[in-house]
Amino acid sequence: MDFPDFSLDTSLLEKAKEPEPEVIYDLLIVGGGPAAMSAAVYAARKMMNLAIITKDFGGQIRETSEVENWLGFQSINAKDLADSFEEHVKGFDIPVSLGASITEVKREVHAFKVLTDDSKIYSSRTLIIATGKRHRPLNVPGEKELVGRGVAYCATCDAPFFKGKKVVVAGGGNSAFTTAVDLLKVGAEVILVNFIKGWQADESLQERMKQTDNVNLLDYHQVVKIEGKDSVTGVVVKNRENEKEEKIDANGVFIEIGLLPNNEPIKNLVELNEQGEVIVDCSCKTSVEGLFGAGDVTTVPHKQIVISAGEGAKAALSAYNYLINKFLI
Repeated sequence: MDFPDFSLDTSLLEKAKEPEPEVIYDLLIVGGGPAAMSAAVYAARKMMNLAIITKDFGGQIRETSEVENWLGFQSINAKDLADSFEEHVKGFDIPVSLGASITEVKREVHAFKVLTDDSKIYSSRTLIIATGKRHRPLNVPGEKELVGRGVAYCATCDAPFFKGKKVVVAGGGNSAFTTAVDLLKVGAEVILVNFIKGWQADESLQERMKQTDNVNLLDYHQVVKIEGKDSVTGVVVKNRENEKEEKIDANGVFIEIGLLPNNEPIKNLVELNEQGEVIVDCSCKTSVEGLFGAGDVTTVPHKQIVISAGEGAKAALSAYNYLINKFLI
């Protein structure tokens, strides 16, 4: 297979601008979270001709309040951390397509083609998919209709709106219990509803909830309906032991039942595991030559900021080595 000549052209790093559809980049990075931003920094330092395509910058960091496990800081505001990442990336004047969603990624003879919902097509010799994950929905009646009107997925963003209110939290893991903590801070009454039998959160969080008066724990229950016209007024839950249903009067519902990988643009291109995560090896290589994966969208375990950042760096260096070996040796 013949490929066009490869060169590490730095001309597009001279000033910030949007990616150019007529250019074949050395690397396109799809995503805007820690993995994508770290990859961009490492690729820019290697003087690669690259561009970023993302809906926004920050990823899931912007959905939390404090980060207490980022090396060098006992505690740092999550927004400040995300802003510092973004500022670092923008210091390289990397072309960025901001706001558009990726609809499809195609592998052609000489390049990858990235199609966006604003009808643009970008091309590159290598690609890093770092699109992260999104919140898993309950898929029950009333959920979609009342999003933003009592149905929420981000306690950091929305907990303050439920000061003194009664709120159902669907989920039984750490994220659900952390959401409960955030709601308790604003004086809300919390009902935790766990679908499977047995709570999955850390014991320390469970003990904290059990010793708190303003929390009701409903284990082995299922949210079957969210009620309300202009806003949430109640939640119907089912006891999975005896199949009995009851309505809980509530002002809001926070849904914390896990995350889904944002794999839509590449799900028909690369190999995925049963959870829909992109399968990668220790060098961030996928099943497609020249396509690399990094961060929460991949099979790499322990979805943490520091791990995503490290994987982004690895993916960029692997893409660089691929280009050098493919076109210059």
